[in-house]
Amino acid sequence: MAVSLHHIIVDAHDLPGLAAFWCRVLDWRVLSEKEREVIIGTDPSAPTGICFMPVTERKTVKNRLHLDLAPDDQEAEVERLVALGARRIDIGQGGERSWVVLADPEGNEFCVLRPRRNLVEFVEFADRRP
Repeated sequence: MAVSLHHIIVDAHDLPGLAAFWCRVLDWRVLSEKEREVIIGTDPSAPTGICFMPVTERKTVKNRLHLDLAPDDQEAEVERLVALGARRIDIGQGGERSWVVLADPEGNEFCVLRPRRNLVEFVEFADRRP
């Protein structure tokens, strides 16, 4: 039996607002908006999307699962995301790291990585020189 990742579910208080934030982050669009779920993705036939579901309780601890974003330019992307409503946070990551930890408008942590070649290798600074 084959299986694939269908949706990543994100608990939210403001479903449309959080969906709009992530649409701007990922350059995706709202595919379906109902009272109790908002689904975003590149298009309805895409293999994976994000589904925002309502919760009443507040977030109180660090996420056990988070998203890692791999832009071409980490610094510029962090600036763009902060301008969209993300904020820098400290979850105990310590000094110099190859990633920057941010939180979305509802406090869900995510990381902005240095540029990547693939799923396991990051691009060294020297690799980006002309």
